[in-house]
Amino acid sequence: MMRQKIIIAIDGFSSCGKSTLAKHLACKLQYIYVDSGAMYRAITLYFLKNNVVVNNKAAVESALKNIHLHFMFDELLARSIMYLNGEDVEQQIRNMLISEKVSEVAAVKQVRTFAVQQQQNFGKNKGIVMDGRDIGTTVFPNAELKVFMTADISIRVQRRFKELHVTDKNITIEEVKNNLEMRDYIDTNREVSPLRKAKDTIVLDNSSLTEAQQLMIALQWSNEKINSLQ
Repeated sequence: MMRQKIIIAIDGFSSCGKSTLAKHLACKLQYIYVDSGAMYRAITLYFLKNNVVVNNKAAVESALKNIHLHFMFDELLARSIMYLNGEDVEQQIRNMLISEKVSEVAAVKQVRTFAVQQQQNFGKNKGIVMDGRDIGTTVFPNAELKVFMTADISIRVQRRFKELHVTDKNITIEEVKNNLEMRDYIDTNREVSPLRKAKDTIVLDNSSLTEAQQLMIALQWSNEKINSLQ
C-alpha cells in the first residue's frame, strides 16, 4: 500500500537551519522541497534591480506582474535552484545586500499575497516540505506536520557569519548580528503574516544539535504522523 503523503511546514527565525533541515528531510522522504525564503529573496532582487519602491503600491503591483519564479532541480548540486524570469539567481540572492532588504520586501502585503498563492499551488498534491516564516500559520494552516525551529542568537550569528564569509571576506560578526536582530524584529512585528508559532506546532531547538541529529528527530516526527494517517 502506498504511503499517504503529507505537507510539512517548517517555520522559525533566520539562520536556524530551516532550509538545511527541510532539504534533507525532503530527500529522505522523497518529497519536493520548496524554499519560500528564496522566493522572497528573488522578488527583492528584482525590486532592487528595477528600483521598485516598496511603499509605492502601484509600483509594487506592476512589478509583481513581471515576476515569474520557479525552482529547477540541479542534479550536480543535488538541490533546487531559484530561477527569476528564466535566470538562475541562486548566487545573487544569497548576498548581504539582499539579506538586508528581504524582510522589508517580504512584509509588503501585495508581495506576501503573490508569494503565498504560488506556494499554495506547490502544495496541491502534497508530498512537500516547505520552510519559511508563515508556512504553518498562513500558507498551510492545515499542514499535517508543523515544526518551529529556534536556536540561541549567538549560535545563529556564528552560523550565518560562517556562511557569508565564504563569499564576503570583509563581513564582520557585528554586521551579521545586527542584520539578524533587525530581521527578527521585522519578521515578528510585521502587520501581515508575522512570524509566530502555530498552536499545533512542535518546537525544535537545535542550539546543541548536529544536522544529523535534527534530521533524525524531524524524520521520526514525520514518519509518526504519516503512519498515523494510514
